Amino acid sequence: MEKIPITAHGFDRLQAELKQLKSVERPAVIKAIAEAREHGDLSENAEYHAARDRQSFIEGRVAELEDVISRSEVIDPKKLSGETVTFGVTVGVADEDTDEETTYTIVGPYEADISKGLISTASPIARALIGKRVGDSAEVAAPRGAKSLEILSIRIQ
Repeated sequence: MEKIPITAHGFDRLQAELKQLKSVERPAVIKAIAEAREHGDLSENAEYHAARDRQSFIEGRVAELEDVISRSEVIDPKKLSGETVTFGVTVGVADEDTDEETTYTIVGPYEADISKGLISTASPIARALIGKRVGDSAEVAAPRGAKSLEILSIRIQ
């Protein structure tokens, strides 16, 4: 059983989502199914089918979250040295061709959100950056060709 790296914040978010699904969403969909059944013929009852679809989604997500939570390994980045790029650090980089600066935080796959600058350890950018130090260059295989990034800063949040 492979462990999944995750930050404490990400772990708390997953647990909160699981609690929400089990204590609020699941009872609500059960109630909606019961109400739809009272309307009679189920074969042509759109409310019933929609509620069953929602129930299927909820049960699938509950199973997924329970699996991820059971395999999660909470890693505290503050216990790491901060001299090299590792899980949980925020790294400032500059594209060596355009000098465009970007900041990424390296997180687990269930926390990644590129719009917030959170990239998964499995992403090409993170794989290229991990193990590097400030001043090092990293070659990233990108869809539009290789990019060269210079590491400007490493911060532990």
